[in-house]
Amino acid sequence: MALSTADLKAVETVQALVQLLRSRSYEEIRQRMYDNPPGSAWWIACKTELDIRNGEQMAAALSATSRVLERLRVSTEHFEQLADTLYHTTSEISEQLKTTMDSARRLEIAVYVAIGITVVQLFNLMFEVFRKR
Repeated sequence: MALSTADLKAVETVQALVQLLRSRSYEEIRQRMYDNPPGSAWWIACKTELDIRNGEQMAAALSATSRVLERLRVSTEHFEQLADTLYHTTSEISEQLKTTMDSARRLEIAVYVAIGITVVQLFNLMFEVFRKR
């Protein structure tokens, strides 16, 4: 399907207008688009330039999103490592607390035994004192 000379001229005109619009603001491009009827060279050029700019913005946004997602992935891995470390540390502390509780129970028994021996010795001493009288 070959383009006619008129079609080629229209395409060249639209391309030249797109180049002209490159340095214009969004507002100016939109205003020119609304001022011209749909299908005209200006309207097509404005639409093309807006589509190009929107595509560039989408590409930049996708790139930024990709970088953010990578940082989120790294942060998630770091938090997983921290959670794993916290779990192991908590387990170790729990084991030490159990050992400490066992030691405290043995110490409690030893104190009861020492008190019992002291009471028996006191009774024995009192018995000896009253026996000599």
